Amino acid sequence: MTQEIQKIILEIRAGAGGDEAAIFAGDLARMYQKYSVIRGWKFIVEDFNAETFDGFKSFVATIEGPDAFTDMQQESGVHRVQRVPKTERQGRIHTSTASVLVMPEVKATEVEINLGDLDVSFFRSSGPGGQNVNKVETAVRIVHKPSGIVVSSQSGRSQFGNRETAMGMLRAKLYDLKLQEEASKLGALRTVIGTGDRSEKIRTYHFPEDRITDHRIGKKFHNIEKILEGNFQPIVDAFKEFKKTQKEK
Repeated sequence: MTQEIQKIILEIRAGAGGDEAAIFAGDLARMYQKYSVIRGWKFIVEDFNAETFDGFKSFVATIEGPDAFTDMQQESGVHRVQRVPKTERQGRIHTSTASVLVMPEVKATEVEINLGDLDVSFFRSSGPGGQNVNKVETAVRIVHKPSGIVVSSQSGRSQFGNRETAMGMLRAKLYDLKLQEEASKLGALRTVIGTGDRSEKIRTYHFPEDRITDHRIGKKFHNIEKILEGNFQPIVDAFKEFKKTQKEK
């Protein structure tokens, strides 16, 4: 079967839990990046806000490759981690969260954007620790004033390239917002996979019991560390099987 080349936008944000939530957001970002390498997908970090040395307050990347959206769409939602933080001296288990949003690339013809609604600014790209990567303002930030959506890109070496990437991210977010609003107006039941409520806790990573539980399909996976190192295929396969079972009903 021929696999379709798909491009997606991955956005991860730290939720409740302070530094531990940011570290968990970083764990998820690295897991998806390592899985992308295994799959041969193109993974580009577009923007991030580093909260700690190994964590992120927010993280945005584009992923491109065969069946990228098909295999990643179920990741949208709130991920919860339960573990003892490195800074916890009394050995207490803390619960933290991070939200993940996976959006497919949207063609310019599918979303109409009024350029007058945009506030575009440029800034210098920066790397970890605040070190300047570029001496010129090539990074781009776009604010869509009607919706309040803010996107930015600093992966490219030119303003034009980063602006095009940021516009693609904006289109994807506006399209996703449109779908959410339409479903809300229709009172439609959301499908279990990929389009659930953004506030819904979809998966729990319980470190003391070395168990990952996906609450939508009721399936458990073990060996958390191995999965976080990119061995993510068992979860992808479980959702494929679940979809297949749902279609046969």
